[in-house]
Amino acid sequence: MGTLYLVRHGQASFGADDYDQLSPLGYQQALRLGHYLRDKLQSKPIEAVLMGSLKRHRQTWEGIAEGAGLTHTPTVWPGLNEYDSHALIEAIHPEPLAKPDTPELYRHHFRLLRQALQAWMAERIQPRGMPSYTSFVAGIEAALDHVRASHTGDVMMVSSGGPIATAVSRVLGAPPESSIELNLRIRNTALTEFAFNAKRHLLMTFNTLPHLDTEAHSSWVTFA
Repeated sequence: MGTLYLVRHGQASFGADDYDQLSPLGYQQALRLGHYLRDKLQSKPIEAVLMGSLKRHRQTWEGIAEGAGLTHTPTVWPGLNEYDSHALIEAIHPEPLAKPDTPELYRHHFRLLRQALQAWMAERIQPRGMPSYTSFVAGIEAALDHVRASHTGDVMMVSSGGPIATAVSRVLGAPPESSIELNLRIRNTALTEFAFNAKRHLLMTFNTLPHLDTEAHSSWVTFA
């Protein structure tokens, strides 16, 4: 069986005008993950890399590649892109929100996001500029199908919390709503691993941070 490494992007720029940009810490997280993976991937190299088309996906891959000494050219797979949280919230709360720069505003933002995700999954809303939930899931499943059909060795996939949580819930046969809480717990640059063959994927690990599992890196653990 091969191993599929699903990597959530490094810390992005939550609350900034352009969220789709790694923070300085986000790049260091990716670089640190690459350092951790260097020996592991040299003894069992990965065959291919897939990533979404967002800047934070590319920047995360660049950090991993630098740290691990990898030279792969990733296949850009737009089906691995995250949903648009602003469009989701706007669909149920059209009034402008204050910047989430306090703990209460931060919690309010994510309460609205949970509600909007539930409504999108139930097809009660269609956020502006976004695919239907069915199409979103189909894009992720197409990436998983591609890995099983095209590879027998190890593959890396750099994406976001929503697609990774959706992939996990689909592999486990869990209800769509379960992916919401999975998504909101996935940490930046966390590793999730699937074993796979031509017929199926199997969940092996979820949301692990072996590269940050030291006292010196405890402050590097982030969620946004």
